[in-house]
Amino acid sequence: MQDARNFYINGAWVAPSQGRDFAVIDPSTEEACATISLGGQADTDAAVAAAKAAFTKWRLSSKAERVDLMESILDVYMRRSDDIATAISMEMGAPIDMAKVQQSGTGSTHIKAFINALKEFEFETPLRAGAEDTHIIREPIGVCALITPWNWPMNQISLKVMPALATGCTMVLKPSEQSPLSGMLFSEIMDEAGVPAGVYNMLNGDGPGVGSQLSSHADVDMVSFTGSTRAGRAITIAGAETIKRVSLELGGKGANIVFADADPKAVKQGIIRCFNNTGQSCNAPTRMLVERSRYDQAVEEAKSAAESITVNAAASEGRHIGPLVSEMQFDKVQGLIQQGIDEGATLVAGGMGRPEGLNRGFFVRPTVFADCTNEMTVMREEIFGPVLAMMPFDSEEEAIAIANDTDYGLTNYIQTSDDEKARRVARAVRSGMVDMNGKGRGTGAPFGGMKQSGNGREGGKWGLDEFLEVRAIGGWPVE
Repeated sequence: MQDARNFYINGAWVAPSQGRDFAVIDPSTEEACATISLGGQADTDAAVAAAKAAFTKWRLSSKAERVDLMESILDVYMRRSDDIATAISMEMGAPIDMAKVQQSGTGSTHIKAFINALKEFEFETPLRAGAEDTHIIREPIGVCALITPWNWPMNQISLKVMPALATGCTMVLKPSEQSPLSGMLFSEIMDEAGVPAGVYNMLNGDGPGVGSQLSSHADVDMVSFTGSTRAGRAITIAGAETIKRVSLELGGKGANIVFADADPKAVKQGIIRCFNNTGQSCNAPTRMLVERSRYDQAVEEAKSAAESITVNAAASEGRHIGPLVSEMQFDKVQGLIQQGIDEGATLVAGGMGRPEGLNRGFFVRPTVFADCTNEMTVMREEIFGPVLAMMPFDSEEEAIAIANDTDYGLTNYIQTSDDEKARRVARAVRSGMVDMNGKGRGTGAPFGGMKQSGNGREGGKWGLDEFLEVRAIGGWPVE
């Protein structure tokens, strides 16, 4: 079992001052694969102090210096990519092939995108032509607390660390205690790439401990958090005491609107997208709304697609889904499946218990409910497991109303061959992102939501903006 108790603070690996042991569980085996430390207030204070001290110099670094550093980070990351994938697969249960391509791959994709965004970004500009003596400066906000989730570790670490670094901020990263090993590997990468001492710091801890300490710390200027809406609410309250900026990427309950004229493969593709990463994605299309004339056929297609998905251990090669991340998550998903049954949804695939042949590990049967109403729990609550809820609609207006009848607003999906309808519905649904006809958004597009899915945007130039203060200076000498 791996001993991973140390923290990375001020350019060195250090033993915790107030650490307590925490076992990292391999969800495929339910056995401990590593021991980390959960830090205390003294550890948080040390990490924040290092970041604060480093900010004085790092904020003055040039764009060229930051680009060079980020390119060095990318070089080391690519060499360590398979190590990161192995860690993610073990700590949170992503199948190893998926971990190499998607989980680890998202990290390098975002690093490249931020390098390109930084090269094109202007930190100082005149207000406009004719008002050149009003000067606009975009400068780093300061010390940033970056709190990342367990479900897409490298995706979220790279979406926070890279723009903070690119804009001249200093930072303290707190990875999820459920999937900390990939974050520690990332810290090794940052060290090898030559990040100046104190600019990047990392310590492990849980939400009530280090998470709360960072959120309320007087010397933290910004908190960027990805996780549950419940935790995001608590972080917002904690940050309010010092009026710090709080950027939140929270939960989702995406509607996948399948019109009668959609591609024949739309339902199957929706199942695959919903169940990817074992359904543990905030932007998963977990509500499938189908035009009534196609609904019965869609239910059969969803049943067939779900039953064709295999479930296996994360270390096994091949195309399958793995376990849920933890016993707590397993119990939650089992409870919500039972609630769907109790509330009268029609169970057409999957259901309670583990898949056949798997009696150990946090494995769940790929599950599809049909004939749901939008009042049912499975249609309203973010399940975070391989569970799809389906219901019919009769008109475009009704589909939009159902899609928008949710506390969330992260991602919606539209399937139709009618281009004008696609544009019309995309404008009408209330979500930060919309994917149409199986096509995703380009690299560097803004990622983020509306309503209780959070605020702020990650990725591309929008991700850089999150970490900047905007200043206006009048009377600027014009050459």
